[in-house]
Amino acid sequence: MIIAATDIAEAKIIDIEELRDERGFFARTWCQRELAAQELCTEIAQESISYNRKKATMRGLHYQRPPHGEVKIVRCLRGAIYDVIVDIRPQSPTFLKWQSFELTAANHRALYVPDGCLHGFETLADETEVGYLISAFHVPEAAAGYRYNDPAFAIAWPLAVEVISKRDREWPDFKSAPAARP
Repeated sequence: MIIAATDIAEAKIIDIEELRDERGFFARTWCQRELAAQELCTEIAQESISYNRKKATMRGLHYQRPPHGEVKIVRCLRGAIYDVIVDIRPQSPTFLKWQSFELTAANHRALYVPDGCLHGFETLADETEVGYLISAFHVPEAAAGYRYNDPAFAIAWPLAVEVISKRDREWPDFKSAPAARP
């Protein structure tokens, strides 16, 4: 695994190291020892998958409020996504900054999303599946988020959103909902 820094404090991009031969390749996608060596969370409480029928489907921006915060490792298993994290940790040097990553089934990249960062994505292809390794159990009462098109973040999404849940469409703006912040 190749673990590299991003522009967001504590967030990492994880690339695989392919061992190729005539059959194809083999690669590790998760290694407790390598993550721990970089002082990253190695706790996995659950694994989840998101299936998205249509291109231009929006999911996010989500996180879990303390004390139920979670670290996620996100990977695109089929199709492609424009994946975004936003740092909403008030004490972070990258507070209110966002960064995007193109995760595809072909590039095998994963994104390590630290606790206290918003996460969301827009699908770039029909029939897209996204897998998550998550450090904490989901607590429905702790689920929170902000609108994907919140002017406080000014995220440059690549496509006009065609599919979005009512909940994601109605999340508040960051500046109007300080009680929801970590």
